[in-house]
Amino acid sequence: MELTAYCLKTKTKNVPFKGKPILEQTSKGGYILKGEDENGNKMSAIISKSTAEEAIKLKLVVDNTK
Repeated sequence: MELTAYCLKTKTKNVPFKGKPILEQTSKGGYILKGEDENGNKMSAIISKSTAEEAIKLKLVVDNTK
C-alpha cells in the first residue's frame, strides 16, 4: 500500500509522500494526510476511515488523531 496525495504547489496528483505523513482527524470526523514530497512541497490527501485504519495498522503514518 502506497500513500499518495495532491501536491499543492505543482498541482500534480498521485505524488508519493517523502517519509511518514501525518494523519489527522477533521472536525467533521474525516481523515486527512499531510506531508511533503521529495522536493519539500506541501501535500495533502483526504482518505476514508478504512484506509486510515489500515495505514495506522501498517505503521505508514504518524497517528495524530487523538
